[in-house]
Amino acid sequence: MTALGFLYPGHSAEDDYPRIEMLIDSDVRLPVVHTDIGEDAHRVDALLRMGAPERLAAGVEELRLSGAEAVVWACTSGSFVFGWDGAHDQVRGLARAAGLPASSTSFAFAHAIRELGVRRVAVAATYPEDVAAHFATFLKASGAEVLSVRGSGIITAAEVGTWGWDEVLAMARAGDHPDAEAVLLPDTALHTAAYVKDLEQTLGKPVLTANQVTVWEALRLVDRRVNAPTLGTLFTKQPLIQA
Repeated sequence: MTALGFLYPGHSAEDDYPRIEMLIDSDVRLPVVHTDIGEDAHRVDALLRMGAPERLAAGVEELRLSGAEAVVWACTSGSFVFGWDGAHDQVRGLARAAGLPASSTSFAFAHAIRELGVRRVAVAATYPEDVAAHFATFLKASGAEVLSVRGSGIITAAEVGTWGWDEVLAMARAGDHPDAEAVLLPDTALHTAAYVKDLEQTLGKPVLTANQVTVWEALRLVDRRVNAPTLGTLFTKQPLIQA
């Protein structure tokens, strides 16, 4: 069995993780530990406090006891607001605290874009425009070409967690760009695990969502590949190895 650990801020769409575990349908377990969200606000100052080292370190021992072989900070905004270099420092600190390979959702997006072999992307975000712009800056630092960025102006993760298929589809459509090779939905507070395949069929291109790429990143850290077509193109890239 492979156990992969996730530090998830607060409570919004954490039920995506047991859903993804079910869709993977393998000997992979996805334990989630909740971190203190502090102020629930998609504002840069609040997000910097949410991703502070002491808040991440507080959940590390519980993940170690779960048998996790790697840990991912399952928060996009609470990592990219630190910038490219700061996000690296954040992950290095998490790896030292956990004694495990570590990453974050922001780096998961950067690595997933490379895995798909695409460069031109569109961002459809729940965040206010200024926070979404920080994500675009992070992606550009990774080498991606960001063709468009659309924010939705949602301040709290709690509100994002109430969105269903209709809202997610409308945001993805509005945020797409005709020349984009993939569309990115970057909020781990957004339920998307059940929607990825349908979103890809509707938009006609790969769709990367926060909780989806977070799990894929954890698998990458432990050199595991799984075939789970309902989780989209990222989980069906050849060669497929189910082991």
